[in-house]
Amino acid sequence: MPKINASTVAEHRAQQREALIGAAIDILVNEGAAAVTPAAVGARAGLARSSVYQYFDSSAALLATITEEAFRRSNEALTRALATANGPLERVEAFFAESLRLAAEGAHRPAVALMNAGLPPACQQRLMELHLEQVEPFRAAVRELGAPEPALTADLIAGMLHTALAAVENGTPLDTVTQRTLALVGRCLTPAGSTARASQIGA
Repeated sequence: MPKINASTVAEHRAQQREALIGAAIDILVNEGAAAVTPAAVGARAGLARSSVYQYFDSSAALLATITEEAFRRSNEALTRALATANGPLERVEAFFAESLRLAAEGAHRPAVALMNAGLPPACQQRLMELHLEQVEPFRAAVRELGAPEPALTADLIAGMLHTALAAVENGTPLDTVTQRTLALVGRCLTPAGSTARASQIGA
């Protein structure tokens, strides 16, 4: 029987499940969705395949869990960042800054890998639902700012974020990308005649 290195059986199981999820994410990012099998995940985590089946009964179950987990961790970080923001413009800035920080840490790689993995329709639909849930605080802040054509404005500014994320992932310094992105976003969302805030952001 494997040694239990947690104070309770429940904690031990939680630790093993977390280790399996981490191993599955690592395989997904580096080898692709087809490589995420119970045997491969167990080997990466140092557990027998029979142990993996106690938590996940198939590759599909592993991928479904990764889908939820990839967004859960990012959402928790984004929620913490937004909690300290005052007003809708600061919420947009916090959302962008934290998204870029997460990208620099590689936190978005599992979600990106899943989106490009050719998953079954049900998993693809769930990915889209999770993505829409994640970006809703940003889109709500744009609406609250009273931006004209708020849905289109949010889409256009989101395109700026996607470009910034790619820049970070391609090695451009995080501070440089964050500063320039927030300056541009501030100019886009600051009402005409209210130049002080945009000037402060771009300083």
